[in-house]
Amino acid sequence: MTEPTIESFKGTAIGPSDWMEIDQDRINAFADATLDHQYIHVDVERAATTPFGATIAHGFLTLSLMVHLTEGLTPEIPGAVMGINYGFDKIRFLNPVAVGSRIRLTGTVSNIELKAENRYLATYDCTVEIEGEERPALIARWLAMVVTA
Repeated sequence: MTEPTIESFKGTAIGPSDWMEIDQDRINAFADATLDHQYIHVDVERAATTPFGATIAHGFLTLSLMVHLTEGLTPEIPGAVMGINYGFDKIRFLNPVAVGSRIRLTGTVSNIELKAENRYLATYDCTVEIEGEERPALIARWLAMVVTA
C-alpha cells in the first residue's frame, strides 16, 4: 500500500473535538492577558442585566481556543516537520458564548496547495459549536503553512 500524499488529505473531516467548558476564571485570565476588561466579560452582576443575562467569552478567546480544540484532530501529514499559523481568510462571530457554556470544534481540510518546495498551504474550514445552541459561536477559514522535510 502506498503512503498518502499531502494533497490526499483534502476533504478530510476534523473532529468533533471533546466539549470544553468556558468558565469565568478562563474569561478573566484572557481579559487580563489582552487588557480587555469590558464589563460584559468580567463584571458578573452588571453583565446579568444585559440581554446576554451573564458574562460572555471574548470572541478572540473562543477563536484562540481553536488551537487547543484541534489538538490531535488534524491529520498527521507524512514528512511534516512543523505547521505555522498563517492566518485566516474568514472569521465570523455568530453567537456569544455565555459563561458556563461548552464548546467544541468540527471542520474539514478544504484545501492543500503547494506554495513552494516543501511548503504547503493547508486551509481548514472550522465551526465552533455551543452545546445546546442551534447557531455556532463562530466559523473560520484557518490557514496553516505545513513545512515538510
